[in-house]
Amino acid sequence: MNEPTIILSGTDPDLPKPVPPGLKRYTGLREMARGATAVLQSAFDPVTGRTVAIKKLLPEKKFDRIERRRLLREARVTAQLQHPNTVPVYDIGDDDVDGIYFTMKRISGENLFEILKRIARGDAAAIEAYPISWRLEIVEGACQALAYAHARGLIHRDVKPENIWVGNFGEVILLDWGVAKVWGHPDDNHPLQQSSLAIRPEAVREEMDSPQMQTLTAGGQRPGTPLYMSPEQIVGNRTIDERSDVFSVGVVLYEVMAIREPFRGKTIDETFDNIRHREIEPPSERSPQYNIPKAVDDIVAKALQKRPEKRYQSMRELISDLKDLV
Repeated sequence: MNEPTIILSGTDPDLPKPVPPGLKRYTGLREMARGATAVLQSAFDPVTGRTVAIKKLLPEKKFDRIERRRLLREARVTAQLQHPNTVPVYDIGDDDVDGIYFTMKRISGENLFEILKRIARGDAAAIEAYPISWRLEIVEGACQALAYAHARGLIHRDVKPENIWVGNFGEVILLDWGVAKVWGHPDDNHPLQQSSLAIRPEAVREEMDSPQMQTLTAGGQRPGTPLYMSPEQIVGNRTIDERSDVFSVGVVLYEVMAIREPFRGKTIDETFDNIRHREIEPPSERSPQYNIPKAVDDIVAKALQKRPEKRYQSMRELISDLKDLV
């Protein structure tokens, strides 16, 4: 989506009298994306004269007490993370028809997952637009948002290319704080061992393209996306800290460099086993055609240590090494 030109007809009109309450204030609502519990829409705000994004619960979920609390938490967490690499929140409300909602900046550009798909297909324009140096800077931008969140006492828990947005003017935004965890507070998701996706012998044989392979957050599952989860997330460790996000960033960095996923298996079970036990091939050796700097291998190896105490102990340490590399 290109940013519209600012014109006088969009800046000079009087305010609506009165300003309609709740979501009635917005016009031209159009669906952008739909998940298991919520929908994302774009809309025009005639009061400010700008296009915004609206996130609200699906009709069948709007009276669900847990989902209402989670969406409200996501809205407030996102609103309080005022950082160049996070999305600004404009308004939070409880509409008399649609229930809890929040509005935020409508981001232009594309997510990192789509960028990597184009590079993997050999898209010459994508390969030229996103050289290794720029891809490293994109990862660093996401890390900056995480470092700020960690300093505020939050863990993201779902870092993945789909949640890293690259704007039309080079801005990098880390999105989707819906499963963020506040340190020192109990989790409102069941441990993985108790969920329907716990590692077990025969009950789970989902294919890798199933919706559950993409996310485990629906229906009270353990927060996170299997391909990017840390070993401690998999075993349901409720005391996870910022080093779990460090591991997820390591997975993203590997994929961004090698254009290959380090731990993908044929099933969720196999993927989880790979994350917990498999020693991976360095990205420069797995994808030699991309001329990946050897220094990347060292950063990835440290970020992907199975034991948290052997990884980077903070996101700032990881950022420092990325800056030296860039």
